Amino acid sequence: MEVQVTWSSGLTFSGSADSGFSVPMGADPSVGGNDDGFRPMELFALGLAGCTAMDVISILQKKRQSVTAFEVHVRTERGDEHPRTFTKIQIDYLVTGKNVEKAAVERAIELSETKYCPAQAMLKEVVPISSSYKIIEQG
Repeated sequence: MEVQVTWSSGLTFSGSADSGFSVPMGADPSVGGNDDGFRPMELFALGLAGCTAMDVISILQKKRQSVTAFEVHVRTERGDEHPRTFTKIQIDYLVTGKNVEKAAVERAIELSETKYCPAQAMLKEVVPISSSYKIIEQG
């Protein structure tokens, strides 16, 4: 994998990858940015959310669970001093569907945490990660 970040002006950048997609990157006005793109640490958290989301929904589909909506929310806490690394990560899974089995959701999350998600595997080495889930029965 290769990624590239290209400077536009100030603290405005465009990030791109082998996939051909690009994302705007910027900074908060309090540090001289124009509030015009994702912050790098947001992209870190977004990558974690996307990684585990793809694992879990794929596993649930293979288990033939009738999922009609699915969200993953990642909340992070960061240190007060630079480099302000993540100090805690909470991942919340929200699964909506018809007769979705609790055991299937738990197993899908466990497999993502322990086997499939490289973002989670790397981050858990340096920061505590906890998770929760909620199943909403669609009427």
